[in-house]
Amino acid sequence: VVFEDLRRYPDAVKLVRAAGSAAVFLATPRIQKAGEQGFFRLIENAQPDGVLIRNLGGLAFFRDRPLRRVGDFSLNVANPRAAELLMDEKLERATISYDLNGRQVLDLLAAAPPQWFEIVVHQHLPMFHMEHCVFAAFLSHGTDHTNCGRPCDRHNLKLRDRIGVAHPVKADVGCRNTVYHARAQSGAEFLAEFLAAGARHFRVELLEEDAAATRQLLRAYRQLLAGGSPDLLRSLPVVRQLGVTSGTLTVLG
Repeated sequence: VVFEDLRRYPDAVKLVRAAGSAAVFLATPRIQKAGEQGFFRLIENAQPDGVLIRNLGGLAFFRDRPLRRVGDFSLNVANPRAAELLMDEKLERATISYDLNGRQVLDLLAAAPPQWFEIVVHQHLPMFHMEHCVFAAFLSHGTDHTNCGRPCDRHNLKLRDRIGVAHPVKADVGCRNTVYHARAQSGAEFLAEFLAAGARHFRVELLEEDAAATRQLLRAYRQLLAGGSPDLLRSLPVVRQLGVTSGTLTVLG
């Protein structure tokens, strides 16, 4: 579960536990600076089942905590040695880096125990992070969180690129902004091969999808994992590609 405002984490944990028996993992911020360990304490105090570790500061903070831990893609697991180093930290799993395309993911699954890995098969790719807060710059007269009025809590904001595509912008708890690709990308066509290679942990990441769209996506991926055709996603607005590249120097446009 990921909210940009960590203050909402305790309520999220309560909602999930009230609804059923699913385990709740909370994500650290993508970027952590010196003096921001308080963000990790907010996560710990929410009493989740586990934490999605997104930076080395989080890895160090939660090392001796009793929470389950999964490493996220930003820890850059792109080869067996990087995976081994993280698994030596007693993580349950490590998320494979977005630098790898489908073929390279299969190579990694063959070079290291496949149970080590989690694979994100559906997501809006985070294209870049920035210290500059677009919300404060354009939707307030303030300069930072102390005087901006937090317009990020009330408004959705998108940046329109040169060809007219509007890419969502999200502000995290430290006011850093992340720009996401407007169209979700899917690795559905590789799922059967990943399963055959021994992978068993897959993630569907949501951004602005409503309840109906979420149900449709999860239903499609369940059918795919049960042996359905990737054509199940043909009617959905996704790019059928895994990772940042589809081959050498071929980038997601």
